[in-house]
Amino acid sequence: MNATRTAAKKRPPMAGTRTQPQDSVAAKEARQHGRTKLAKTNGFEVKVTVKPVVAAIRILGYLTEGGRSAKVTEIAREFKLNRSTCFNILRTLVGEGILEFDPSATSYKIGFGMVKLAESIHTEGDRLSAVRPYMHELADKFGVNVTLWRRTGLDRMVLASTESSSRDLRIHMRVGQRLPLLLGATGRAIATHLGMSKAQVRAQYKQLRWARSLTFNKYWRESLEARERGWAIDDGYFSAGITALAAPVFGPNGDVAFSLVAVMFRSQYDKDVIERLGKDLKIMAGHFTSLLF
Repeated sequence: MNATRTAAKKRPPMAGTRTQPQDSVAAKEARQHGRTKLAKTNGFEVKVTVKPVVAAIRILGYLTEGGRSAKVTEIAREFKLNRSTCFNILRTLVGEGILEFDPSATSYKIGFGMVKLAESIHTEGDRLSAVRPYMHELADKFGVNVTLWRRTGLDRMVLASTESSSRDLRIHMRVGQRLPLLLGATGRAIATHLGMSKAQVRAQYKQLRWARSLTFNKYWRESLEARERGWAIDDGYFSAGITALAAPVFGPNGDVAFSLVAVMFRSQYDKDVIERLGKDLKIMAGHFTSLLF
């Protein structure tokens, strides 16, 4: 007996029901590679997860507990990793000095590089503690906020420390906030010390946002003036109603490492006081080189 087949027709969803959103191609590819992006994907928010990085962090935590050492098979079993993947992670960490491999015991343990990394974090905290009294003294002397920005990467800076005066009215700034390196008074103070050509500075300048219109020619002229006198000023261009002075802090190799900044309300002081503050800031920045390194 001959039988005929008919294709099953897809029924439309019933009224009042919701269909499950389908993953985008990008989301599927990200999941296949063990990572997802922090973005809205068809209505779903997913976070960044890179599995090898997560595994490496967990392995470091595991080996740090009690100063233990472990073999690759033990670590792979503990974190349900493929042995080959686990071995590659361990080998990479050994190559970076974060772990050490004991050939006689064929085991891994925390290396000197990890210890040195932890010590450097602790040491920087100690160094910042050493400069805070000077920052507070300057803040009280002029009734301003004194902040220390650490250069990070090629084009960013992060607020490492801040000291306020004892006056009632003050400007609050959050430690840890990040800004473009060439922005504000700091940008003018260091623009000519970065080994960049005028054209390269101009290219980065175009990416900056200002509270007031500022031409590049004026920005560059003020950068050259800052190099000559040792400190720079931003009078309401970075933030409306705020004036900031900045002086570069150089590292032992002569590169800009930090920026020491005094922040105040616009028109708080006349030109003479601004000049005195700028000179004090420059002297203190020079002193910080020996305290921070």
